[in-house]
Amino acid sequence: MAERELALLAPVAGLLALAVALAMARSVARTEAGEGRMVDVARAIQEGAMAFLAREYQVLVVFVGGMAGVLFLAGRGAPGSGFGPAVAAAYLLGATASLAAGYGGMRVATTANVRTARMAERHGLAGALAVAFRGGAVMGLAVVGLGLLGLGLLYLLWVDPGRPATLAVLNGFAMGASSVALFARVGGGIYTKAADMGADLVGKLEAGIPEDDPRNPAVIADNVGDNVGDVAGMGADLFESYVGSLVAAVVVAAAGGAASSGGGAAVVFPLVLAALGVVASLLGIAVTQAGSGDDPARALRRGTLTAAFALAGGGGLAAGWLGLPQAAVAMVAGLAAGVLVGLVTEYYTAGDRPPARQVARSAATGPATNVLAGLAVGMKSTALPVLVVGAATLVAHHVAGLYGIAVAAVGMLATTGITVAVDAYGPIADNAGGIAEMAGLPAEVRAVTDRLDAVGNTTAAMGKGFAIGSAALTALGLFSAYAATTGLGAIDLLEPRVMIGALVGGMLPMLFSSLAVEAVGRAAFAMIEEVRRQFRERPGILTGDDRPDYARCVDISTRAALAQMVAPGLLAVAAPLVVGWLLGPAAVGGLLAGALVTGVLVAIFMANAGGAWDNAKKYIEGGALGGKGSASHRAAVVGDTVGDPFKDTAGPSLNILIKLMSVVALVFAPLFQRAAG
Repeated sequence: MAERELALLAPVAGLLALAVALAMARSVARTEAGEGRMVDVARAIQEGAMAFLAREYQVLVVFVGGMAGVLFLAGRGAPGSGFGPAVAAAYLLGATASLAAGYGGMRVATTANVRTARMAERHGLAGALAVAFRGGAVMGLAVVGLGLLGLGLLYLLWVDPGRPATLAVLNGFAMGASSVALFARVGGGIYTKAADMGADLVGKLEAGIPEDDPRNPAVIADNVGDNVGDVAGMGADLFESYVGSLVAAVVVAAAGGAASSGGGAAVVFPLVLAALGVVASLLGIAVTQAGSGDDPARALRRGTLTAAFALAGGGGLAAGWLGLPQAAVAMVAGLAAGVLVGLVTEYYTAGDRPPARQVARSAATGPATNVLAGLAVGMKSTALPVLVVGAATLVAHHVAGLYGIAVAAVGMLATTGITVAVDAYGPIADNAGGIAEMAGLPAEVRAVTDRLDAVGNTTAAMGKGFAIGSAALTALGLFSAYAATTGLGAIDLLEPRVMIGALVGGMLPMLFSSLAVEAVGRAAFAMIEEVRRQFRERPGILTGDDRPDYARCVDISTRAALAQMVAPGLLAVAAPLVVGWLLGPAAVGGLLAGALVTGVLVAIFMANAGGAWDNAKKYIEGGALGGKGSASHRAAVVGDTVGDPFKDTAGPSLNILIKLMSVVALVFAPLFQRAAG
């Protein structure tokens, strides 16, 4: 079969994923939604989430339109420069696909939450898990479906592997996905953590009311935040990684970076592997749904591992058939690294493992020791993931050079469909618990949703670990593509411009994180003051005689997120452009290397420290060390609050920072070369 015909598998697999996603969305919508207060609460959450997306997208349209204009104008009078109308159109297509995946996935997630609560009430754990997972699977399949359909069509309609300049449209598509991802992750993270901190610090600690209590004015905003941060934001994050890994592998192969003599087969193999990943993900989703039973963790793990083994087998056969056995080894290295990073993350963050329990025990002597223990766990947790990613990189490079590194990233991300499904299921289960609490459903319903939520916390932490690991490999792949495009054979740290670039790159994740954490702090301050004001001025709220003003809290989170997500986003785009224009392509190589090293370490540290604090608090809330209301619990809530912007705003946003900088450098590489000389 000719390489061009093989490339058809990509858009066909994309359409298959979208068709199944649509069928699952309809299945969720047909499930009984309950009645009365349940429906009212669910409607408020959905309206708040979709209103936030609408306002966020208005800001993004301006940014995306401006960048498309830059790409269009940069190509005027310079055909073959890597810019122009086709690249601008591809950029718009990538951004639109990411926006569509986020919008569709979040609408279904906010439809599934109340139905999960209803199924928990009527059919127990198995029924609730089935609906929650199905809702998450829509997000996962939308991500891979739209990404693979868009890239596949661009490849077939525009790209000629024999003319490397035509690959610029793929770079444009990836940059569009990255642009949306950063704003979605940062904006969603600011929103959700401002609401969460306001609800916890005032509701739990000051007012002494339970989590998700309808008397808390921030409770609707908190539940909305679960969706905009952990569904739409996380989906955009992995959409970007998925697209970026594919583009990097195709570009490196076409630019002559493949170690083998596979020629056109090496170029098309990443698309074939991604298509096989869709089939593997669908198989994993089917296995999860068929074996939910009474152990959600086992069902989710079984589905994930099924998809991984199916991809390893199918990808290995495809690589052998195409005459690329070394690519099969690289693919398996990336796939294994993804699984191992997830398991390491689970160890350091799960509530039933020693690290999180040690953090919980440290709360017995107050918030300070709890915070210190969480910081130590986060720092310690960086070692194994870095070694795993390093080993995968070494193996992949040994067997297939730079092309092998790029294929390893594709291998890790090819089963993104089920990875996102498992991750997005968590916020749906969390929302279901909130709806059960606010609607006054029986205690046994909340017990079911709490069990689902506990598993969801672990899968969310593992998802963040996977996202960071995949970001590292994707960024390495994109860096390889940048090096192949610019002819950069090595980075000479003795060259002053390169050293300056590396230092600036190493500094950027720290500056970016500070901007994100400060943004959460300012937004949380406004939220806390509002909740206090309502309790102070309307004492009937706490007695149940007055209804809180939920809309005011939703508006505070929305305005804060939209106002404060712009500066971090512009930083990621501006840095490689300024360094490249002033110091040249080699300095940008140093910039990307510095950002990758610092960004991956800080991201792992923040995500795992935050996860350990969160699950240590939940361990105490489960009855350990005095349980809810004890001194240990109050200290653990403080630690969890410190960890909130770590694990849900700054940490996961760093994934996108290093990838967006890499793809911006790749797109504007011709401009840097012209400026240098």
